[in-house]
Amino acid sequence: MTITQFLMIPVTWLTLNALSLLAAIAVVVAGWYLARLTARAIKQLLPLAYGVDKNFAPLLSQAARYGILIFAVVTALNLLGVASTSILAVLGAAGLAVALALQNTLANIAAGIMLIWLRPIAIGEFIQGDGVAGVVVEIGLFGTRLRSSSGLYIFTPNQKLWASAITNHSREPRRRIDVNVSVPDTIDIAKSRKILLRIANADKRVLPDPIPNVHVDSFSGAAVNMQLRAWVATPDYLETLYGLTEQAKIALNRELVGSKEDKAGITVGPNPDNPSPETQAGS
Repeated sequence: MTITQFLMIPVTWLTLNALSLLAAIAVVVAGWYLARLTARAIKQLLPLAYGVDKNFAPLLSQAARYGILIFAVVTALNLLGVASTSILAVLGAAGLAVALALQNTLANIAAGIMLIWLRPIAIGEFIQGDGVAGVVVEIGLFGTRLRSSSGLYIFTPNQKLWASAITNHSREPRRRIDVNVSVPDTIDIAKSRKILLRIANADKRVLPDPIPNVHVDSFSGAAVNMQLRAWVATPDYLETLYGLTEQAKIALNRELVGSKEDKAGITVGPNPDNPSPETQAGS
């Protein structure tokens, strides 16, 4: 076979299969756009359907997109004369090779399905897990998107999130506020307790059951460490925490009898062992 004859092989093939090639290209292009439109429609319209969990939308939209793309490629190969049995055999062998090479990717898909099925997290909830924290924006096929309270974009693979302990700050209907108060031991502890309880009971956001309480947590040198505990509805957590912290400091400085040095020694702040979501997201 001469070089000229060898070069004429693709030319001859293109001449004989020009229409099939154009049809195959058209199928792939149409499949690409159809996949995008379908994924977008599922993502936007599925959450509007009655009784359908909005957390399913991102995962289903991605699965539909890849499914349509694979179908378009297989159809295009059929138009070019590649037998379906050959395509299925190649896909089977390729699938096995890909499965071995991309074990972590497949683990992310399985973890995403489990996150959707068992629902330890949901879109719109503030969570902490795998060393990250933020509001869940999307639970995708391969990873979960979060947005921190400072507006940062966070992406974590589903497998890492699934394998870690997840703290959901939004799931329970109410949360407990812990405010640490440190006063010099020369200050009247009983009066300090009455002031703190009055502030908590006066705040309409504080729930009456369980009732707010103040206890002495520890003694440190010349300081008495107290803690105010109050329960609030979860959406009111941050605003109430900041409000009680500020009001406690102002009231203690104004109403307690003591020297300027004693009042300067009064410190009030959120309990670091029970941090607020914003504190976690910003860390």
